[in-house]
Amino acid sequence: MNNVHTVAVVLAGGIGARVGLGIPKQLIKIAGKAIVEHTLEALDASPDIDEVIVMMNAATIDELSHLLGSGRFAKLTRILPGGETRNDTTRLAIDAIEGDDTKVLFHDAVRPFIDDRIISDCVRALDDYDAVDTAVPSADTIIEVDDRQHITGIPPRSRLRRGQTPQAFRLGVIRRAYEIAAEDPDFTATDDCGVVFTYLPDTPIYVVDGTAENMKVTEPIDIHIADKLFQLQSASLSLDGGDLADLTGKAIVVFGGSYGIGASIVAQAREHGARVREFSRSTTGTDVGSPKAVRKALRAAHEEFGRIDAVVMTAGVLNIAPLVETPKQEVKRTIRTNLLAPATVARESFPYLEETGGEVVLFTSSSYTRGRAGYSIYSATKAGVVNLTQALSEEWAESGVRINCVNPQRTATPMRTAAFGEEPEDTLLDPDHVAWVTLRMLTVPVTGQVINVRLHDA
Repeated sequence: MNNVHTVAVVLAGGIGARVGLGIPKQLIKIAGKAIVEHTLEALDASPDIDEVIVMMNAATIDELSHLLGSGRFAKLTRILPGGETRNDTTRLAIDAIEGDDTKVLFHDAVRPFIDDRIISDCVRALDDYDAVDTAVPSADTIIEVDDRQHITGIPPRSRLRRGQTPQAFRLGVIRRAYEIAAEDPDFTATDDCGVVFTYLPDTPIYVVDGTAENMKVTEPIDIHIADKLFQLQSASLSLDGGDLADLTGKAIVVFGGSYGIGASIVAQAREHGARVREFSRSTTGTDVGSPKAVRKALRAAHEEFGRIDAVVMTAGVLNIAPLVETPKQEVKRTIRTNLLAPATVARESFPYLEETGGEVVLFTSSSYTRGRAGYSIYSATKAGVVNLTQALSEEWAESGVRINCVNPQRTATPMRTAAFGEEPEDTLLDPDHVAWVTLRMLTVPVTGQVINVRLHDA
């Protein structure tokens, strides 16, 4: 069974009338890319998928032609015109694929948050079943109504599911279901599992658990929700303890490494074999807000080590006061240190990291998800750091340079103590743990991610 060919069919035939932006919804850009591109990235990266085919709205098929042969999607082999309806599009896809035993996953182009676990579960389930659906439990009570809007039934919620995609089949089974359906003058179905359910009633359909995030972008509000989900996405790292990988030979530069999290990163990196240069205003007189000073520091590290594999920027300032009561100079200092300096460090580090395929690590705060009263400018700069990270990960994708952002929960650092005073120790993260996660991340090939570090993980 392991040698069976597996094809993912991306259904991108919609016209997006409900979204109301004048273009097919699958082409709407979210987080810098068309929705369909996010979907293709997830499917192309899955080790369970051998080939990807896109069934595109025939009138706009040329909008995606540039993706073929671009090198971005190695498994994308064809972009074909879809039909007038969802079922017509499925029929056309079936005709384009060979082999009754072939595993086929039909997935909505506008469900960009499909994850590896769902894909894998669907592919594996086809080893035992000929038809597989993806669904999540209904959080709402579902009611049946008649033409007069009177309730006629209230099915038990525990047995109800909301359907998603992928829907997966052995090709011969879904082909046969559609052949029978074609002989029915009253044929109607809203999805492919519905065709199998109606016309091959003896074929059991197994249900794989979906996720709430595997949403379908259909209404205007969905675009805003999806955009926020992309911002909040974080990489999943194992924080179950253990030792760091050997960092021997790695050259690491830490800006803001004189105390707190930065000092812990410097100490742990050296303990595990890395060569480390630390720069800060207090120890080396380095002003991270000055491009000239940052450039000088990086040049010195490169001259000493001959290479730079990672640059970590932990420097920051936190001032607690209502905006209207904050001196203008303090506002400027916060913006300069917390936002302009990370941008400067990233910009000046790039040429060195391009040589080594290295990584920039920035730091944000949980306040980036929603501005906090009392430190509005700080919250705004931390949101800016997240957007900077995600934008640069796309700009640098082809260069091999990675950039990620660490988002630690409240941490016992001198900066926090100065702002909030003494707090119960059991409510704060240890800087050493945040440092461990930061260095652990340097060994994981991810980019553009916000890495959450929470107290319960420590």
